[in-house]
Amino acid sequence: MAVRDDLPFVVSGGGIGGLGAALALARKGFPVHVFEQAEQFGEIGAGIQLGPNVFNAFSELGIREAILDLVAVPTCLEMRDALDGHLITRMPLGDKVINRFGNPYAVIHRMDVHSVLLDACAKMPNIKLETKARVLDYVDDGAKVTLSLEDARTVEGRALIGADGLWSKIRQRIVADGKPRVSGHIAYRAVLKKEEVPEDLWRPDVVLWAGPRTHLVHYPLRRGELYNLVAVFHSDHYVEGWDASGDSSLLWKHFEGERPEVLRMLEKINAWKMWVLCDREPVKNWTAGNVTLLGDAAHPMLQYLAQGACMALEDAVRLAREVEASPKNLNAAFLAYQQKRYLRTARVQLMARVYGEFYHARGPAAELRDQMLGSRTDQQAMDGIAWLYGGDPAE
Repeated sequence: MAVRDDLPFVVSGGGIGGLGAALALARKGFPVHVFEQAEQFGEIGAGIQLGPNVFNAFSELGIREAILDLVAVPTCLEMRDALDGHLITRMPLGDKVINRFGNPYAVIHRMDVHSVLLDACAKMPNIKLETKARVLDYVDDGAKVTLSLEDARTVEGRALIGADGLWSKIRQRIVADGKPRVSGHIAYRAVLKKEEVPEDLWRPDVVLWAGPRTHLVHYPLRRGELYNLVAVFHSDHYVEGWDASGDSSLLWKHFEGERPEVLRMLEKINAWKMWVLCDREPVKNWTAGNVTLLGDAAHPMLQYLAQGACMALEDAVRLAREVEASPKNLNAAFLAYQQKRYLRTARVQLMARVYGEFYHARGPAAELRDQMLGSRTDQQAMDGIAWLYGGDPAE
């Protein structure tokens, strides 16, 4: 049955992945209708790191320069022991990363990425953006996909892209794997103004303090005007969502006895937001008929490789390429898209778990980590991450 090409692609979810998919498809000439359940388009969270790999997607989406205007570019990635302060490993960034991978390593506020995408989508005449529109269900009859919305409306589209995140309802129709996997790790996040950071603690770099079952990472945002902090520790505490208030006493309990630099940074925070870190087991198929998933709905991952947003935007670019190549057979296009993405995203999902173990190692495991990472040259450090940062990852 031929897909009706007089209808738009419909996207459930107006986050970074959903807007990226809309923009990628619209730039190929396709009409798109984005449904966001919140009252307005926006993004919660704080800083995110942008690996060199995502800048290829930014270029294809036409937003590279707008993103570069908002980033901070650190000089290095540094990992230190949170108990005695010794340097575990250091990887230079800046020109060395650009020379190796063709793109920078940068840090940015998550809301800034989202705002750039939203502005770009709003300027596209073939993108319709709608808020207060929660997708409850859908019917795919082969010629079209009909959405059922919470306000009792039905909306037709030529195909559906589920970009509805970790708790995706659309995923449950396709994969049916229940609730996300709770990692047992909790992240607290906060953003300070530069002047609120003690002068001797402010660094232009990405610095990670690795402790026993804890870590603190901090780096500048918005050209150095802000300072991002994320503190992670092991706990069975569970709250669903990304924006719950954090209990500072729980945080202090887990970071007790760590370096003065760590504690002085933590004490500057008056209010924390927290989220429980979750992911899912990698899957090979996230497509059914004229419906497919993207970003966290397809392959949610822990944050230890800083690739959640990057993978979603790589997805968006690859998806649009496949749709352009096979516009009359969207099931074939969606299957080709997932075929070219599932092993890469699965590797990131699994390696993010491994990195989490490295960051939080204790006792002999921490000593072995320090020996392994500390003996690397700059070249070896870059070689070790080339699988993620090199080439055109959307291929």
